[in-house]
Amino acid sequence: MQTRTLEYKDGATTCKGYLAFDETKSGPRPGVVLFPEAFGIGEHVMERARRLAGLGYVALAADPYGNGATASDLPAAIGLMGTVRADVNVWRTRARAALDALAAEANVDKAKLAAIGYCFGGSTSIELGRSGAPLAAIVSFHGGLECPKPEDSRNIKAKVLVCTGADDPMITPAQIATFEEQMRQTKVDWQVQVYGGTVHSFTNPDADKLGNPALAYNPVADRRSWKAMLDLFGEAFS
Repeated sequence: MQTRTLEYKDGATTCKGYLAFDETKSGPRPGVVLFPEAFGIGEHVMERARRLAGLGYVALAADPYGNGATASDLPAAIGLMGTVRADVNVWRTRARAALDALAAEANVDKAKLAAIGYCFGGSTSIELGRSGAPLAAIVSFHGGLECPKPEDSRNIKAKVLVCTGADDPMITPAQIATFEEQMRQTKVDWQVQVYGGTVHSFTNPDADKLGNPALAYNPVADRRSWKAMLDLFGEAFS
């Protein structure tokens, strides 16, 4: 497997993503852009990129803040995230820059692209879809579902999967219901999977280290949601 830093531009901002692919495979293959949690690119999203590469995808862990910036604690992460989210057009453009960088790779099938994300990255993957980006699949893992322009949901071209925890205090049942109603107003192929006994950051084995009861790894929900994603990819890329 080959991994390397992939630099790309969003206007004047240089972003530093993490690209992973199996160099022994030939020919174009589906590409997946991964948007990380609010802390920025870390081991969690890089491990997921390598895992996808091992399955034959070209995977790019995107840099949401530019220059590879990361946060060392939750307040700093919230600050970085808030700066990007403050303007939905800036947010979507930053995400699109990553997708375009992935699609430009010679071994990527430009007709078979997906966006997935974790926490803030899950919200980002959906916002990228709302921009009308040429995606076949979108998957949000414990991602926020509130959005500044819900009417743009009609622009989504991809199949959408939302994986969330039933006991996540950050993604409330009311927010899930609102998202579902927004989707009903569109022709999007969408689904929401809710995992019982599960809180926020359930895919991240290091979530418990933060000492916040709202954040906890759940291996069962992690396994089920990963399988659900692969099933969706099988449909979207067939």
